[in-house]
Amino acid sequence: MLSKSYIIMSRVCDISGKRVMYGNNVSHAMNKTRRRFDINLIKKRFYIPEEDKWITLKVKTSVLKTINKKGISAVLKEAKAKGIL
Repeated sequence: MLSKSYIIMSRVCDISGKRVMYGNNVSHAMNKTRRRFDINLIKKRFYIPEEDKWITLKVKTSVLKTINKKGISAVLKEAKAKGIL
């Protein structure tokens, strides 16, 4: 029996909603074993000047590039319109 409680963090992007994908490792002999393709997540703090506060999000690095291009306010507005946030 385990005495410690373990916290399992889900690997889901807060903005895009992308998750882990699953597939197969395929050997030269065509043996297949299951594997997972993790997404490239980072935990990042963003400052929202309209609300004068900081928020922490887990985002994919590709979404981080989008935030740098469009701005955090525009990206959050789009995510709320899609129903993700």
